[in-house]
Amino acid sequence: MGINRRRLIALSALTGAVPITALATPAMGAPLSTLGVDATQLGVRAGGGADQTRMLQSAIDQTAGSRVPLVLGPGEYRLGEIKLPTGTQLVGVRGATRLAFTGGAAMISARGADHVTLSGLVLEGGGKPLPDGGALVRLAEGRNLRIVDCEVLGSGGNGIALEAMDGVISGTTIVGAAEAAIFSRDARGLTIQGNTVRGSGNNGILVWRSAKGDDGTLVIDNRIEDIANKRGGSGQWGNGINVFRAGNVIVRGNRISRVAFTAVRGNAASNIQIVGNTVTECGEVALYAEFGFEGAVIANNTVEGAAFGISVTNFNEGGRLAVVQGNLIRNLRPGRTANADPSSDGIGIAVEADASVTGNVIENAAKAGINVGWGKYMRDVSVVGNVVRTSGFGIAVSVANGAGTAIIAGNLIGGSTRGAIVGMDFAQAVTGDLIKEPARFANLQISGNRVR
Repeated sequence: MGINRRRLIALSALTGAVPITALATPAMGAPLSTLGVDATQLGVRAGGGADQTRMLQSAIDQTAGSRVPLVLGPGEYRLGEIKLPTGTQLVGVRGATRLAFTGGAAMISARGADHVTLSGLVLEGGGKPLPDGGALVRLAEGRNLRIVDCEVLGSGGNGIALEAMDGVISGTTIVGAAEAAIFSRDARGLTIQGNTVRGSGNNGILVWRSAKGDDGTLVIDNRIEDIANKRGGSGQWGNGINVFRAGNVIVRGNRISRVAFTAVRGNAASNIQIVGNTVTECGEVALYAEFGFEGAVIANNTVEGAAFGISVTNFNEGGRLAVVQGNLIRNLRPGRTANADPSSDGIGIAVEADASVTGNVIENAAKAGINVGWGKYMRDVSVVGNVVRTSGFGIAVSVANGAGTAIIAGNLIGGSTRGAIVGMDFAQAVTGDLIKEPARFANLQISGNRVR
């Protein structure tokens, strides 16, 4: 049996709900209905084309004060900016309750509001312009946020922007945001899980901090597709997931496809874990740990169709300490996004300092399966037990002046057209195949590799 408005009111009465007139100041200990309050009883009406901003704001203020959900039925509600107080629970009928933005700084905003819930709402931005850095939903400095089973469509800026928030965004679809779908800055314990992001103009999900520090956001099990790079640049935009200055972030189990630049880009993001993601069709590096980070685990990912598989780089900027393990990387193609540096197209995995590369399988990397070091920027790298098939160089390793130590052992290398293990000075090959003279360089230990 369906729950219409009358049935909802009847059920509320049966469960002992506080009368509408008493919502602002409920009696001490009075029971409240778990079904919530029908918004029509507080003057909020769907359809008809009338602006509902004032009536909806009044209804939210009354119900939030009593910690009772405000239920919006099916239909369209036209509104400008709504400000949410602590305790707001705004609940719609999934796929049928549509909030249409008429313009302003945001459709929904809050600062310092705790225990806010948005559930079952379709938020339609209509592409209306927003302030620089703005969002259709903009929330700051709150605790225990829940955005669940919503749709955020056609935002003229970011879809959802959070500042110093904790809580959960889950089961939500964000389509056609002009900037990023979800932009979190200075999170305090955030989970972004099981969402769908599609057709963003510049980025998918951003996890940033104002200064380097612990963040701990979980970005897990999301589907991210068709991310453009309308702002241009050389990698700041056009990424599926971008973690900037945020430490201890876990990026796990995401399906990322058709992104202009990078699927997962960690920039100065220490202790990042990029684990178990599936990535296809990237215009640049699929998985990135760059600039001043210490600690990265990049494991058990599948990458196909990128220009470059995995890059752990910028030892010159303090980027160091990584485990690259158990990844499957194949079919790395030339032809990058505009403005990207083409010099490293067709590399499976590249590392520079204090890194272990083990148990990876790389196939069809036009330039090199594994690249170790860049000029003098190489220190303490172990490349053990990998399989490299059908590449230019199997393993390219720096032998430039000042390069540090590397162990290359127990790898299986097949079909390398330019040599199985070759010494490099930056991008230039300067040796023959070191399989034939493994002891030539004192800083390299090359042993037990099988070539066919």
